[in-house]
Amino acid sequence: MEYYNYILVFHIISFVSWMAVLFYLPRLYVYHQEHKNKKQFVEVVKIQEYKLYKYIGLPALWATVISGGAMIALNPALLDSGLWFWLKLTLALALVVYSFSLEYYRVKLSNDACHKKGSFFRAYNEVPTILSILIITYAVLKFMPVYFSIGITLFFAVIIYIIASKK
Repeated sequence: MEYYNYILVFHIISFVSWMAVLFYLPRLYVYHQEHKNKKQFVEVVKIQEYKLYKYIGLPALWATVISGGAMIALNPALLDSGLWFWLKLTLALALVVYSFSLEYYRVKLSNDACHKKGSFFRAYNEVPTILSILIITYAVLKFMPVYFSIGITLFFAVIIYIIASKK
């Protein structure tokens, strides 16, 4: 337990770094799709997408996962701390899946084979926001506020619907 707080600090820093990528990469995808007729611009964006995911996003993802695993290994009582912890882990797993989906779209965009519109990526960009709000809420409060969770999820569902339905 001597090193637990240092691992926690590293975990939070890794999470923040990873979230920065999850917030910004879909924005690049929006620009990529909405300006795909500008070849020079798209080539620069492709480089940015690659470097952002491979050099920052992926290492930050693994640093977050490994440090989180280390915290559980050092403090296995976390596994018995209640529903909030399992929901946090489930949402963290959803973020991992989301992160890998960004790599899927990055490869498709890099090969000029993605047919999603900018509006899709604008809406998709909201996913890590809702997940991170819930993860942080559960981690700090150490319980799951039901009405807050439902309310914030519905709020973001409406936002995503509005963004996705705009032409």
